[in-house]
Amino acid sequence: MESLALRSSVARSLLLELRRPARADLRPRRVGLMVAASTAAGEQGPLEPDLRVRVNGLEMPNPFVIASGPPGTNYTVMKRAFDEGWGAVISKTVSLDAAKVVNVTPRYARLRAGSNGSVKGPIIGWENIELISDRPLETMLNEFKQLKEEYPDRILIASIMEEYNKAAWQELIEQVEATGVDALEINFSCPHGMPERKMGAAVGQDCALLEEACGWINEKATVPVWAKMTPNITDITQPARVALKSGCEGVAAINTIMSVMGIDLNTLHPEPCVEGYSTPGGYSAKAVHPIALGKVMQIAKMMKEEFDNKDYSLSGIGGVETGGDAAEFILLGANTVQVCTGVMMHGYGLVKKLCADLKDFMRKHNFTSIEDFRGASLPYFTTHTDLVQRQQQAIRQRKAIKKGLQSDKDWTGDGFVKETESMVSN
Repeated sequence: MESLALRSSVARSLLLELRRPARADLRPRRVGLMVAASTAAGEQGPLEPDLRVRVNGLEMPNPFVIASGPPGTNYTVMKRAFDEGWGAVISKTVSLDAAKVVNVTPRYARLRAGSNGSVKGPIIGWENIELISDRPLETMLNEFKQLKEEYPDRILIASIMEEYNKAAWQELIEQVEATGVDALEINFSCPHGMPERKMGAAVGQDCALLEEACGWINEKATVPVWAKMTPNITDITQPARVALKSGCEGVAAINTIMSVMGIDLNTLHPEPCVEGYSTPGGYSAKAVHPIALGKVMQIAKMMKEEFDNKDYSLSGIGGVETGGDAAEFILLGANTVQVCTGVMMHGYGLVKKLCADLKDFMRKHNFTSIEDFRGASLPYFTTHTDLVQRQQQAIRQRKAIKKGLQSDKDWTGDGFVKETESMVSN
């Protein structure tokens, strides 16, 4: 694994190259890839909000990315995502031996607003016990290649996951990169299924294993690598820090939250119910949005304090159904915003609403590019002790203003000497 110092040196030498217009026939270089937003330059009148972003050298028409999961299951749905206008697509997670992956049905359970088990009301929570792709790797690789041939200027990111084995990881990377994908997202975060094989969150929750796996991956990868983080951990900044220090260009957060959706009070069986039984699964949708914002905020603050370098990127995930939801992630420092459950509930056309909503937000605040407001809200997070001190100071200032008159015009005639003495001196 090359050193960060070497990568930093190479980054400097690439800066001039990165300023040149991107060529469609060139895949992004691995190191020194800047994170920047394109701006719609103009000299007359207000500029129309420009949603284009450049992340780790990858040019996207907007920051909205199909997250790894059912919406990236096969060629047909990924093609549809591109046709609808998504900025990028991340495939469903693939591994070397799909024969080991066996999914069950039903695999989803929903939480609606209202009483537990209600069949009415909007869906606010979604649980899945779905595993990674059970389709043969060769099939998925052929579909990756076909997509890149048909959409050479669109961003296709392969989500990959393997057992704790260097040879397996590097073989998978070699085969996936040969298809022409633009980047890799490493699934260190799936909360259910195959933990005994040290896959998914079993690695993402163990920083020692994570560091070694990232070393293997970044030693082999020649395209940008994003590490997808699990929220099922005490301090999410610890694995995020390890991933970045171990060579990853970006971090994505969060994956689903380990959960039990509920119990059917008629049958007394848990949901989703498979032959009368169930297993804990991953929780997503609107209800997880505040949790995701909290985790992304923590990672963003850590990245700004310890990795204040535009070569690193952050992708926010969790409960995005509107452009406002996405704006919150960007305001905390995210470069891109991923959507999975939102697409499953509202369809691939959701991206049009997301783009329209986000542009409306930008017009309201006179922002012309994503970079104009990315991270703007991050400085407003502090410690509780600091909040107490700030409030006490504000109270003292308000009392001081209230205590004394401001000028002669404030005199009431009820004791001129007393009122004069109470005036605030200039």
